[in-house]
Amino acid sequence: MKVKIPVKRFDEILVALKNYYRIFAPVSIPYRGTYSDTDVIRYEEINSIKEVEFGRKSQFSAKDVVMPVTETLFYFSEDEYKIPKIDERKILVFMRSCDIHGLDRIDNVYLRNGSEPDFYYKRLRDKVKIVAMGCEESFRNCFCVSFNTNKTDNYSLGIKVDKEDVYIEIKDKEFEDIFNGEKVDFNINFVESNGVYVNLPKDIDPLKVSQADFWRDYDYRCIACGRCNFSCPTCSCFTMQDIVSVDNPKVGERRRVGASCQVEGFTTMAGGHDVRQKNGDKMRFRTLHKMYDYGKRFGVQMCVGCGRCDDVCPQYISLSTAMNRVTDYVRDMEGEK
Repeated sequence: MKVKIPVKRFDEILVALKNYYRIFAPVSIPYRGTYSDTDVIRYEEINSIKEVEFGRKSQFSAKDVVMPVTETLFYFSEDEYKIPKIDERKILVFMRSCDIHGLDRIDNVYLRNGSEPDFYYKRLRDKVKIVAMGCEESFRNCFCVSFNTNKTDNYSLGIKVDKEDVYIEIKDKEFEDIFNGEKVDFNINFVESNGVYVNLPKDIDPLKVSQADFWRDYDYRCIACGRCNFSCPTCSCFTMQDIVSVDNPKVGERRRVGASCQVEGFTTMAGGHDVRQKNGDKMRFRTLHKMYDYGKRFGVQMCVGCGRCDDVCPQYISLSTAMNRVTDYVRDMEGEK
């Protein structure tokens, strides 16, 4: 069902929905960007459709909604532990197609990667309903078309704003009586082409590719800051922290904290050995994980082509370029046979 309602009426519905839903969307936050006079676009709770940033790409994805950067798993004392409660309301999240696909990639890791799903992730993920946002045109550095993530039909609501009207495609029966308006016909805008393209080889010999000389370029170019990982909608690594009381070290809390394969110390093993000491080796691991080994396991590539890593890198390192370099290297090896 597709309907049209005025913006004012839509906002009234949002306010009423907040009794049952936490509603997240990309919003522009003034003067919180990289520089003092720039904005940052990230996911926050909203009260009005006018707060949603439709015209620009967010620097951060929606994954923080279901996978917080810092999450308390349990509180402990000498005698017992307690799992913290969470907000009982459901979660409504405005997402672009690439981020919707990105959430599916994380689902594979946390829900389908073993005999049991991750308890903490699942209890948040089960609450999520998706509102699909279209893209009028491809943003800078996007290459979603190359990974077939530019389109999706995996959402409860589709939304499009035109001046003072909100067009809504309702796919979830739960919302049919909530968004009641004039029936119309329209389509969500999904991009058909990007300015950046990535060509993937049919197969990769990771041992041979790992020996390529071009990885050494990243030894000095990459500064191992981890911004690429934290902006990525599919990176899902974490570490653990125990926070204990000053007065009693047997009382405290255990936290799951987002981590980065690019940051020094992530691959340090017991005894002090680090399996990837050079920054080029870290870049190699990340690149092949996004374009090869994850796909070998789950059938789809991990990267969704959002281009955020290229956007936020202070050294202007491009993941799409790195992937194409791998492809060229593989083709050159095949030509030598």
